[in-house]
Amino acid sequence: MWSLETFGRQRLSRYFFMRDFMYSEISGFHGVPNVPENPDLVLENGRAFCAALMDPLEETFGRIAVRSGYRSPTLNRYGNENRLNCARNDHPLECHIWDRGSGKDAIAGASIVIPWFADQYEKGRDWRDLAWWLHDHLPYSEMWFFPKLAALNLVWRPRPWRTISSYVAPRGTLLRRGEAPGETLEERQARYVDFPAFRGLCFPRAPADIAP
Repeated sequence: MWSLETFGRQRLSRYFFMRDFMYSEISGFHGVPNVPENPDLVLENGRAFCAALMDPLEETFGRIAVRSGYRSPTLNRYGNENRLNCARNDHPLECHIWDRGSGKDAIAGASIVIPWFADQYEKGRDWRDLAWWLHDHLPYSEMWFFPKLAALNLVWRPRPWRTISSYVAPRGTLLRRGEAPGETLEERQARYVDFPAFRGLCFPRAPADIAP
């Protein structure tokens, strides 16, 4: 039997623990506990999400800020019914409920901010520079960009949809499912030529990795 404390301490990947994704303003303010219905499935999908998408981001850009992570079905339903910016639980794009799908129907995601890019975006940089970098480097399923800080919903599925949409001008769909990008690889690469090297950050090695 899981306790919520034990659940929050579970490690998802090299850099992330479940607790990193548990905080919710809706839960805190409205008093709706963020308790999973299927904790084992949450951990399974969360680990796949972090290994495929979050760890590479952390190793490229440094600390990644989680703006909204996991929501239990009960919490998400409350947010949807009270118009708190939560999609309905059965919406195919609702990525915050990690315990609603398994196998080929698995899904996990979070709303994140990349501070390294947010600083440049606040000075006028185009959000599409980051979108195309993500497209060319990570096996994402969906991305949705938001106006504040170039935050985005980043979604993992075992069978990625590869779609990019945005609430930032030019608002709408940048890349539809099954379509090829509207820019060539060379055009996309020119957008992010100054980005850090992919997974290029140097972290301290663990003692076992250090030669005597």
